[in-house]
This record gives sequence, structure tokens and C-alpha cells, in this order.
Amino acid sequence: MLLQAADVSLRYRPESPLVLDGVTLDVRPGEVVGLLGPNGSGKTSLLRLLSGVRTPTSGRVMLNGAALTSLSRRAVAQLLAVVPQGIELAFDYTALDMVLMGRHPHLGPFSMEGPDDYAQARAAMAATGTSALEDRLFRTLSGGEQQRVIIAAALAQQPQVLLLDEPTTALDLGAQLDLAALLRRLNTDRGVTLVLSTHDLHLAASVCHRLVLLRHGRIIGSGPVGDMLTPAHLRDVFDVEADVLPADATGAIAIVPIGRHQT
Repeated sequence: MLLQAADVSLRYRPESPLVLDGVTLDVRPGEVVGLLGPNGSGKTSLLRLLSGVRTPTSGRVMLNGAALTSLSRRAVAQLLAVVPQGIELAFDYTALDMVLMGRHPHLGPFSMEGPDDYAQARAAMAATGTSALEDRLFRTLSGGEQQRVIIAAALAQQPQVLLLDEPTTALDLGAQLDLAALLRRLNTDRGVTLVLSTHDLHLAASVCHRLVLLRHGRIIGSGPVGDMLTPAHLRDVFDVEADVLPADATGAIAIVPIGRHQT
């Protein structure tokens, strides 16, 4: 397995309740795995454990067979990159400057970016369709443009695994479609393994190979997209009634919310 969480639990303070409780997850090379659940279900917390930002209260996370806690932050960053929900900047950087930050795990102490780093950064921008934004200030970009630049920075790390936290948050419909297409290309054309947290059902249906359903910090289902996106599972996860229409010629599943599930 490329990335594993083995019976992990997490609480943020000794006196606080568990936000994850006995979660086990295996991610194989080349997979696109979606973490699906409502707000507060533990999706972001699980990504923090998988990235090494947080250490489990119990259990362990493994990357290429090694315990994440046994690896240096630099070693982890050379294998695994994270795309957060949002990013706050202390200074106004250009889009290229932002992408070059992804090369830092590959630089020595006090080293500056060289020609190969610029080549890797520009290749990542080409892959994400952001080459024309190279000299633009990051803060002047639209939400969709910023998200693609952040993904380019993650790609510049040359990771085996890309973790994305709610990647469609605050994006308009067109930008959501562009992002879904980009994620599919990164997986099929570049072989990047993806793990993304979302409550966007249509993104999950269009991008993921496998879904992990979370509620109250526990996994309540895991399997292929078609097996997980069912009216019964959506009721159990989101407390909603919904129709799930069969895949059309493109393979897309249509999900039509009806209303709150009444207990």
C-alpha cells in the first residue's frame, strides 16, 4: 500500500472527545479516493493525519511502508503534497513564486531555485493550465485560478500522493467542472494518486474510484462509487432523501436531493 491509516483515533486535547475513532484506510498507487461526509464528520482531521500535520492519539499512519512519524518533514514533503481549503499570504507573490514554493523540499539548506526548479514549476503550471498567469499577483486571481495555482505548487513537489481538502469550496460551477477535469487528467496522464475530502457528491461521482463514508469520526462505508452513492447511504451519511439516477453514456451519476430524512 502507498498510504495507510491503521486504526487511527484523534482528539485535539486530552479532555476533548474523539474526532476520529478507529479509522482504517488503505490507499493504493494510482487510486482516486474520496472522503465523503457532512461538516464535522472528520474528513479534514483524517487528511491532517494522512499528511503528518497531526499525530494520531492512537494507531499509526504509514507511507510506503514506513511510519509517518519516523520520516522527516522534508522526506514526507518529497512524497506527499497537500492542497488546503484556503491559503493566507503574508506578502503578495506572483503565481510563479507560489508554484516555486513547491520546490522547497528538494532544495538544500540555504539553496536557491535553479534552472531545473524553474523548469519543474513551469511544467506544473502547464499541466494545470496556469502558464499564462505566471507574472500575475496571486491575490488578483479568481478563486478557480488560485486553486489551480495551488495545485501546481503541489505538483511541483513531484509527489506520489496529492491530498486535497474540499477542493471545490467557493468555486463557481464552471470552475468546479474545470477542476474535476484537471484532477482526472492528473490521475490518468501523470499517475498521481489522489485523496480528496469533499461533501460535493457530483465531484465525488465524477472523479473518484472509491469512496470512504464518514460520520461522527467513524467510517460507515467504503467501496466503489456506484456502491456508495445510493439513497440508503446518502440517508445514513447526510440525513437526506435523494434519488440517484443511473450513469449515462459519459459514466456520470446524477444525484437529486429531495429533502431532509424524517426520523
